[in-house]
Amino acid sequence: MIRFQPGMAALLLATFPLAACGRAPEKPVAKVAAPAGPRLKIVAVETGNWQPVSAEIATVDQAQAIARIPGLLTTLNIRAGDVVRKGQAIGRIVDSQLAPQSAALGAQAAAAQAQAVQARADLSRVQFLYDNGVYAKARLDAAQAASTAANAQIRAARAQQSAVGAVAAQGMVIAPASGRVLRADIPAGSAVAPGMAIATITAGDTILRLTLPESLAIAVHAGSRVRTSGLGADRLTGLVIRVYPSVEAGQITADVAMRGISNSLIRRRVAAEVETGMRGALIVPQAYVTRAYGIDTVTVLAADGSAASVPVQTAPSGDPSKVEILSGVTLGDTLIAATGK
Repeated sequence: MIRFQPGMAALLLATFPLAACGRAPEKPVAKVAAPAGPRLKIVAVETGNWQPVSAEIATVDQAQAIARIPGLLTTLNIRAGDVVRKGQAIGRIVDSQLAPQSAALGAQAAAAQAQAVQARADLSRVQFLYDNGVYAKARLDAAQAASTAANAQIRAARAQQSAVGAVAAQGMVIAPASGRVLRADIPAGSAVAPGMAIATITAGDTILRLTLPESLAIAVHAGSRVRTSGLGADRLTGLVIRVYPSVEAGQITADVAMRGISNSLIRRRVAAEVETGMRGALIVPQAYVTRAYGIDTVTVLAADGSAASVPVQTAPSGDPSKVEILSGVTLGDTLIAATGK
């Protein structure tokens, strides 16, 4: 059992009142009054669900100027980037064998012409002698057949010569459509074969061609909205006009009609987004969001009338004057517009 000395007991009794008086009572935290300004209650707004996709500038179709005969490409008077019209002569192919063939057929036609003159003369004499009772009817018939055959040989030789000329005329390379030349990389003097593409030319209107994952095949259809940036000062918007009904390597293709696209750079890649449906989003005007030091904040009104600055994560919305809040606030919160906006 511990015994306290009289002096120690007095010391302890004197210490207890001091310990009780050493801790001051806590004061309540001062609350910041809400600033004056417009206020907005956050509600869910239906907005489009946008998905980034791969896109390139293209045309509705592409036409190819094809070599129709074998030979040498003697001239090609276009280059990539030139604008041509349908039916314009853009090059010429020459087959060195056609000229000798045409000359040979011309000689055959001349020989047939000489034989036809001789056959007509013989027919005239036989006709005279037949009329005077010298020759029989069989001799007259033979002379008439010989004259007819000679005339037929003339027509055959001339037809063959015309066919050779028509083949030579097919050596002219014609633009199959009006548009811009995409490729013309076969130099003049090259040997070409029938079916070889001499030039590739755009055909039809300029469009935006999308490449989509097949998982979006149901969500994207004709009439879906598409927006893109990087093609000018403003963001361009358009509508899907065609979704191709085939899947290649897990992707589908869609064409978009969009005004303001230039065809100066066909196959240029651009950043695009396609609308795949609707969703609820927290969208507020820019005036309620303050950005400082790379952080977006909003002023939230509390139930007791105080206000607090809350950091939020934002994303662009379809309206340039509004932003979408991804995190930091919830439905029903009341925002106060930033001063000076």
